[in-house]
Amino acid sequence: MDKKQYIESGILELYVYGLLSETENLEVSQMAKEHQDIAAEIISIETAIVNLSTSFSPFLSADNFEKIKAKLDLKYSKVIEMKPRNNWSQYVGWAAAVVLLVGIGYQYTQLSETQNQVATAEKEKTNLQDTLVNLKLKNQQTLIALMVVRDEKNTVINLGGQAVSPKSFAKIYWNKETQVVYVDATGLPEPPKGMVYQIWSLKLLPQLTPTSIGLLSDFNANKEKIFAVEKTGDAEAFGITLEPAGGSKGPTMEQLYTLGKV
Repeated sequence: MDKKQYIESGILELYVYGLLSETENLEVSQMAKEHQDIAAEIISIETAIVNLSTSFSPFLSADNFEKIKAKLDLKYSKVIEMKPRNNWSQYVGWAAAVVLLVGIGYQYTQLSETQNQVATAEKEKTNLQDTLVNLKLKNQQTLIALMVVRDEKNTVINLGGQAVSPKSFAKIYWNKETQVVYVDATGLPEPPKGMVYQIWSLKLLPQLTPTSIGLLSDFNANKEKIFAVEKTGDAEAFGITLEPAGGSKGPTMEQLYTLGKV
């Protein structure tokens, strides 16, 4: 095949379009190196393809087009309608991620609710323990009060209100054998903040000699208002004064609330 026939065969167009086999490509490439006319024709075809973008018409002869068509074995057929590909794996991945996030959110919510329930239970447990302690203390105070009142060995000394608080009153339950002393302070008003009631055992003769036998501490907490104080064996009278917190060495007579002789 001479150069003219080779050029008109349409193989160069197929070479430019990239439709030849590897062997045919090597053959055309070798022919272009050996023959300037073939190389020039290849450049011409490439230029025509570039111009196709603006002219919309390739610079090819009808004969060459038919040869290319025959080479490609082009046949008319119906356009095959391509259906879009469903990327189910991607959808499944996103769905799994959403389910995971929802699951984590649910677990976090459940954990928070559980922690709140535990905290509430602990608080209720603490409150219950405090209630039980208070009930136990109250029961103890009640039992002590009943024991003191019902003890026939106790001498009851009534203490009447004095000038600073005429309406005040109190009772002393004194067992002279055991020297145990209890004070019933239900008739005393609530002491001011920073003040406390102090109990005095008094000797009247040959001169007034007061001896402190205790303070009525935690006045508000003691619902029964029955207080145990220190023992005494030689009291001739009892008095109650209002003193600064911690008590005083001697009674403040201007704050004498109640007084009673044995």
